[in-house]
Amino acid sequence: MSKQYEVKELTKKALRDALNNNTFWNIPLAPMPKSKAMWLVSNPRIADNDYCGVMGYENDKMVSFIYMLPDHLNINNDIQKVYWMIHWWVDDTIKNTVLGPYVYNEAVNLANKQVIIKAYAETAADFYKKQPYQVIASRLRHTLFFSLDSSILKGRFPFLKYFNTLVNIVDTFSYSVLGFINKPKLKNRTSHLKYEYINALDEDTWNFIEPLCKNDLILKTKAYINWQLSSLQYTQTPTSKHIYASLETGNSNNIYIHSLKVIKDSTIIGFLAFTINYNECNIKYFLTKEGLDYEACVDVLIEHVYATKSKFIFTDDTKLSDTITKRYKTIYTHKTTKIGLAHKSMGLDLTKLNLNLHDRDGHFY
Repeated sequence: MSKQYEVKELTKKALRDALNNNTFWNIPLAPMPKSKAMWLVSNPRIADNDYCGVMGYENDKMVSFIYMLPDHLNINNDIQKVYWMIHWWVDDTIKNTVLGPYVYNEAVNLANKQVIIKAYAETAADFYKKQPYQVIASRLRHTLFFSLDSSILKGRFPFLKYFNTLVNIVDTFSYSVLGFINKPKLKNRTSHLKYEYINALDEDTWNFIEPLCKNDLILKTKAYINWQLSSLQYTQTPTSKHIYASLETGNSNNIYIHSLKVIKDSTIIGFLAFTINYNECNIKYFLTKEGLDYEACVDVLIEHVYATKSKFIFTDDTKLSDTITKRYKTIYTHKTTKIGLAHKSMGLDLTKLNLNLHDRDGHFY
C-alpha cells in the first residue's frame, strides 16, 4: 500500500475538534455539511469515543469516506450499541483499487462488527454478497410522482436535455392537471382537522408516539426523536456560491423539515414528520392508528405535499403508498427493492425479537 495513503478515524470528539478548527469546510469537498456535523455532536446517544466516520486520504486528498452513526437497538430497553453504515463513498481515481474496501473494512472493525445497513446502492450489490452479512428486512421503496418531473425525465432520457422548454411545459402541465383533480378532495377531507407544528415533542405528543414505536428496530425516546428531527442538521443556501461541496445532504436552497401533530376534536390522531428538499417530500414519521384516522392523516400529508409544491414522495411504507394511490391520482409509482443487512456476528433475528425496520429507523436524511 502506498505510503502516501492514510486512514483517519472520525470520532465524535474528533468531529467536534474539526468544527472548532473549521477543518473540513474550507476545502472544495467536505465529508458532510457543517450543519450536519453540529447536529451529530449534539446527539447525547453518541459518546465522545464513538465513531461517526472513517476517511481515506491519498496525498492529503480525501478519496474515501464511510459515514457511520452509532445507535441503540430496541432490545428489552437495554443499551445495545450498533452502527449504521449510512454512506460509503469512493473517489473515481481509486474505484478499481483495494483502497475503498480497505477503508470499509477498517470501519467495520472499528464498529466491532456491530453494523446495520438499511439499504445499499445497486452498484454495491456484488460486494455485499461476498461479505458476512445477513438479510434482516426486505422492503419496497416507493417514489410516488405527482407530475412528469423534468429532472427525472432528463436523467432517464438524456436526449431530452435538448428540449428543456418543452419538457418543463409538460412537467408543469401534468402537475397542474393532477392538482386540479386532487386538491378539491382535500378541502372536504381535512376541514374538520387542526394542525400544531412543533420544533420539539411535548409530553402529549410523546405519549401518543411512544406506543406506536414499541416494536421499532431502534429504541425511541423523546430526546432521541427531538434530535433526529432537529432543523439544526439543515442549512438553507439561497445562492450557489458555496465555499465547499459535501458528500451528505444538508445544504440546499430549499431544504426544510416539518413536524406536526394532527388534531381532531381536541385529540391527537397523528404525528407526521417529513423533509422537503426542493420538490421532494421524504417521509420520516407517519404515525397514526388504523381506520378513518389513518386515511385522514394521509389526506393531511397530501395537503402538505401540495402546499410545499412537492412533486414526488419517497417512502418505504407500502401501506402508506397504497393508501395514497387509492385516494389520490398520481402519474405513476416507481418501486425498488431495498435490502436491510446486519453483520452475521450480531445474530440479529427481527422475527424472534418482534421488531420491525421502519421508515423512521436509520432515517438521517
